[in-house]
Amino acid sequence: MKVAVEGCCHGELDKIYESIQFLEKKDNVKVDLLLCCGDFQAVRNEADMNCMAVPLKYRHMQTFYKYYSGEKKASVLTIFIGGNHEASNHLQELPYGGWVAPNIYYLGYAGVVKYRGVRIGGLSGIFKSHDYRKGHFEYPPYNQQTVRSAYHVRNIEVFKLKQLKQHMDIFLSHDWPRGIYHYGNKKQLLKMKAFFRPEVEANTLGSPAATELLQHLKPSYWFAAHLHVKFAALMQHPKSDGEQLPKATKFLALDKCLPRRDFLQVVEIEHDPNASDQLEYDSEWLAILKATNELINVTPKNWNMPENNSLYTKWDYSVSEEDIAEFLEEQGHDLQIPNNFSPTVPVYDPANPQKSRESVHLINPQTTEFCATFGLNDLNAKVKQMEDEGLIDEEDDIDGAENPEEPSDYTTDTSGLSSSINPDEITLEDDVDDNGELSTHSVEPSPDHPFTDSSTTFSDVRDLPDSMIVSSDETQDSANEELDRSGDSSMTEGEGKGTLTKAVKRNSNEHENGSSGIKLIKRRNQNIYRTQLDENEDNE
Repeated sequence: MKVAVEGCCHGELDKIYESIQFLEKKDNVKVDLLLCCGDFQAVRNEADMNCMAVPLKYRHMQTFYKYYSGEKKASVLTIFIGGNHEASNHLQELPYGGWVAPNIYYLGYAGVVKYRGVRIGGLSGIFKSHDYRKGHFEYPPYNQQTVRSAYHVRNIEVFKLKQLKQHMDIFLSHDWPRGIYHYGNKKQLLKMKAFFRPEVEANTLGSPAATELLQHLKPSYWFAAHLHVKFAALMQHPKSDGEQLPKATKFLALDKCLPRRDFLQVVEIEHDPNASDQLEYDSEWLAILKATNELINVTPKNWNMPENNSLYTKWDYSVSEEDIAEFLEEQGHDLQIPNNFSPTVPVYDPANPQKSRESVHLINPQTTEFCATFGLNDLNAKVKQMEDEGLIDEEDDIDGAENPEEPSDYTTDTSGLSSSINPDEITLEDDVDDNGELSTHSVEPSPDHPFTDSSTTFSDVRDLPDSMIVSSDETQDSANEELDRSGDSSMTEGEGKGTLTKAVKRNSNEHENGSSGIKLIKRRNQNIYRTQLDENEDNE
């Protein structure tokens, strides 16, 4: 089946669906599924817009509200994960995932689903070490710290995903796995994004949590966004016991939806023609959620996941085939995801804007139904209960988030900087000139910067064994050529020949947000979101 992959959405749903329809008509193809890699911005009204950690000038309603209200319907089934520019109060209603609008499905903090036999997993948010070991304690209305910590990845989600044993076809993340740039055309990447060089050379660019998952899951495809550049890589994993051949992951990161940018790619994915064409829950994932239900934490206190040491009597929460069979029997073998979307807040009305509308902490009936069906605790409801009982002290988080004496293990943490700087994202401004296409050759990791393995606490970074390093053959095929052989095309319009798909660019002479030709100094994680103090903007 043909799967469209989108980088950072930034709320541009109309333009994304229009681009897909243009491609379908132009190439006489039918796109079956759209995957979005974060910064989706499911903004329903003015209150949601105020829950996004972006400067005031970037808080635009965009077009999602039309799909939420039913004025429009997504032209293709859409699955997305969260990034770091989201209406966090909306997504918090669906910690295990759910419909944010008809035909648009959110994977939750972490999730796995199946569509036409293709297994799709994802991890929402971005990594930041000082929040990594906390629970999901945030709730709206957010303060200056929680509006940002709400989208930071937690160790519980990574731990649950690492219990998976069955093969993963596709995995989505917002930020890149740390070190993946060593498996693609690093030279061309640094030509396009020269300000990445210090972190690339130090091997600190990207998420160590995502690297853990990449090494464990070994998915056939890994799609990401966040860094606003198209980049492909081919990573061959070391052969594991029981495997006849080593597995390989085709990595593809895409840009944001802007003119002349590589923000959309259509990929041919092998599927089961006999499988259901309805979106389905994944049985192994549901069984793992049930097994790990006791590990839920909704406080800002740091805590560790169970490890194989003397401190824990149980550390393995993976499930056996017998466990899965028993679970399926309990559910009557019915894994179809119900189309149970229902609005929970008033929708934006352009004719009657409500600028003073404030966000409130809501319980979503989809999550209530999901938890009742599968015997799980509703994280959001538990947070609300503790909130109502006054058991959550957000002051604890302020100390952890802003203490410059506790620097992050993750180099991109600039927690000691002024709150007018967002350390989580490269600038939302147009951050690179159009220097042509990004050629994405697959190359071996540099000897001095091999792909790294990260400890559970990320307190140190260790080189992987030699078996992790791909062949030093300088004539290794490019990642694009590998994608072509498997039926995927990494070409842009008008470039080369392809039997199936092309990357789509929006063609326009307009500048993003009407910006002038003045270029800002670009530096990832020292993103300049300079604001006037009287604008009262909540940036990180």
